[in-house]
Amino acid sequence: MSRVDPVLLEIVSHALVSAAEEMSITVWRTSRSTTVRELLDYSTAVFDGQGRNIAQAARMPVHLNSMELCLQEIIARHLSLDQWHEGDVVVTNDPYCGGQHLPDFLAFKPVFVAGKRIAITCVLIHHVDVGGGAAGGYNAHAVEIFQEGLRLPPVKIVRREEMMDDLFATILQNVREPETFRGDFLSQVAALEVGARAIRALAGRYGVETLSQVGAALLDHSEQAMRSALLALPDGVYQAEDFVDGDGMDEGQKRIAVTLTIAGDTIAIDFTGSSAQARGPINATMATTKSAVYYAVIAASGIEATANSGCYRPITVTAPPGSLVNALFPAPVAMRMLTGHRIATAVLKAFAEAVPERIPASYYGVTFNHAVNIRHADGRRQVYFDAEIGGWGGHPEADGPSGLSAGFHNGQNTPIEMIEAIFPLRFERYAFLPNSGGAGRRRGGLGLVREWRFIAEHGLLNASFDAFVSRPYGLQGGEPGRGGRLSVIRDGELTPLKAKTIGFPLRCGDIVRMETPGGGGYGDPATRDPAAVSADKADGYVS
Repeated sequence: MSRVDPVLLEIVSHALVSAAEEMSITVWRTSRSTTVRELLDYSTAVFDGQGRNIAQAARMPVHLNSMELCLQEIIARHLSLDQWHEGDVVVTNDPYCGGQHLPDFLAFKPVFVAGKRIAITCVLIHHVDVGGGAAGGYNAHAVEIFQEGLRLPPVKIVRREEMMDDLFATILQNVREPETFRGDFLSQVAALEVGARAIRALAGRYGVETLSQVGAALLDHSEQAMRSALLALPDGVYQAEDFVDGDGMDEGQKRIAVTLTIAGDTIAIDFTGSSAQARGPINATMATTKSAVYYAVIAASGIEATANSGCYRPITVTAPPGSLVNALFPAPVAMRMLTGHRIATAVLKAFAEAVPERIPASYYGVTFNHAVNIRHADGRRQVYFDAEIGGWGGHPEADGPSGLSAGFHNGQNTPIEMIEAIFPLRFERYAFLPNSGGAGRRRGGLGLVREWRFIAEHGLLNASFDAFVSRPYGLQGGEPGRGGRLSVIRDGELTPLKAKTIGFPLRCGDIVRMETPGGGGYGDPATRDPAAVSADKADGYVS
């Protein structure tokens, strides 16, 4: 383990996290879309000169846990580090080059001091649209990745401080909202330099060699903390499963099977027995699968350390090639988050066998990603993209929180006032959904009901939903949470829609209604405190 003065380690560690947070704040203040500025669907991190994640901002684990996987893939197969020069920015969104799905663009900038590469900064942004067969990038009918949008291999968008305008113009030519994309992307590039500037200042203050030693020590410290946390867990083999409703094309649920093996200070997670990769776009590459596993292990183990890639070292993840959780090219992956959530809940369910006193019932287990391709009467077009969440599972010590975004994705609520100011939507209802939390000694948290009226000339609704059938599981006798629903109300008549919907035509005056899943309950419902039951009824949580 690297030896560094503990006080210095603490100071520089916080300074590195601060650099990542400065990048995060820069994106927040300068981006254009509500997806980035309000939903906060982006992440920032700092890597050492070899491409190891040493510090990150408090953003999305689904991004942060996979950034190093992408960077190492780029270094190994596309651009070796000796090809990275001062002033370069490397960008990709290709799931088969280390990414997860096409809307997520990863941008990396090497940081040099006196000609030596000492760090790499990274900003990942979910862009509103990347072309393809559906606005927002969620083409429910895609059967290969070529139908999902613009696919960019690892390439230098900036070379020695010079923007590659022809490449940038090509990207903008292929997206539905070029000005929004331009603003978000330039924000992304600017934030990289903010982080680089902070790293150069640190090197100037403490020296390049000291910074390198601190980075290595941080990784070793987090690795040791993870090993200590694993040693506190009971050795054994634990199995669990969870399900995705389906890919929207072929009938039947898709299974995620997990075998979790704890042996001393190591843990192995194997997905043998999971369904084969799907025809539709719910597939996950290993970047998504490992990201979900890392989140679940960190959450369940109780590790107390700085979050960085050192935490991942004692974790082994295996999955059969060509399976739902290790999809092979050219499988479509736009809705990979639906499977990613269920990977996390399946791993947590296995942990519930090992440490039942620590693990809550299933949270809602799906992100309700949706987009509308809007056409105004004057011919102007917009793309509205948003995401909704649901309730969390009951815990051995408390009821599940309602309408909470945390854990694997950790997004934020987009204020309806902001949406109404930009898009032709008027909200009719936004509230907790009664009776959606699973019953139990500890009740599951409530999902949400959200209704908005469409008031433009014409629109096409796309939805990337799940957990309509595969409800969030309960534990220890608790009941599952209620599943989700999607419908359109037209002229007073309600029409149910499928979880995976593409191109549903909206008319002026239509009301889109979303009902998100509630969390599972924990423990026998018959043992719930009668006072808590009365409070639930008084609050309108149950009828």
